[in-house]
Amino acid sequence: MSEMSEQQAPQVSGSMFLYERPELMSKEQHGALTIKMPEQRYAFCAKARAIPVVVTEIASAMRDFPIVFLSQEQPVPLAITGLVDDVNLFVDENGHWEQDRYIPAYIRRYPFGIASETGGDRIAVVIDTAFEGFGQEGGEPLFENGEPSKATQEIVEFSTFYERDRRLTEDFARKVASFDLIQGQSAQFTPKGETEPRTFAEYFSIDETRLKALTDDQILELHREGMLPIIHAIMMSMSNWQSMLQRRARRFNLSEADVLKNAMN
Repeated sequence: MSEMSEQQAPQVSGSMFLYERPELMSKEQHGALTIKMPEQRYAFCAKARAIPVVVTEIASAMRDFPIVFLSQEQPVPLAITGLVDDVNLFVDENGHWEQDRYIPAYIRRYPFGIASETGGDRIAVVIDTAFEGFGQEGGEPLFENGEPSKATQEIVEFSTFYERDRRLTEDFARKVASFDLIQGQSAQFTPKGETEPRTFAEYFSIDETRLKALTDDQILELHREGMLPIIHAIMMSMSNWQSMLQRRARRFNLSEADVLKNAMN
C-alpha cells in the first residue's frame, strides 16, 4: 500500500457508474477523512436498473437476476435489477437491499473503486467523495499514521481483486462476442386469460441456437478456458425475467398485465 501511495498517481479519465464525485484517494487530500456506513446503505443505487457483474460472481448472481450484455459492441455483463423505469427493485424505500438476495460486488465495494491507467498497467484507488458516510461521527479513519488503515486496506484489497476479475470478464466477453454468441432477445409473458405472449423486455444475451452450432473445436476451447459454466449460468438466469415482472407488480401494487402494458409503452 505504501509503495502505491508514493508513486506518481496514474492519469485516469472518464466517469464511473454510480460514483458522483470520484477522486483518486491520497493521504494528502483524504488523510483526515473517516468513514461510517449510513443507515440507508444502498440508497446510492436505488435508481439503478442494471449493475455490472464479473465472471466470478455470475454463478451466484444468476439465482436472482437475469444476466444480459450491454450490447454486441460493448459486451459488458449486467445483472438486471429493474424494469420499465429507473427503479432498483431490490432496494426498498429505506435504502436497504432485499434480504437474502445477492448483492453484486460492484455495489459492495462502494464507495471505493479502482481506476486503471490509460495505456498502462498501473491502478489507483478511487473513492466517491459524495458518499454520505464520509466524515460521519464515530466513523473509522481512512488513514492512520499516514498509511491506509486496516479497514481501508481490506476494502482496497477487495476492490483490487474485483479489478482483476473485471479484466477476466473482459476476456470472457471478447471470446463469446468473437463466436457471435451475443444476440438480441426478448422476454415474454402470457397474462392470465390471454393466449398470446407479450414482450416486456428486450436485451442481448447468449443465443442457445448459435451455441449449439459451434464446432467441436470451439466448444473445447470454451471448455478449456473455463467459460462454458459461465455461459450456461447466464442462459439459466433468463428464468428470472418472470420473477422481475412479479417483483415490479408487488412493488407498485400492479397486476402483471399492468406491468406488461407499462413495459410496452
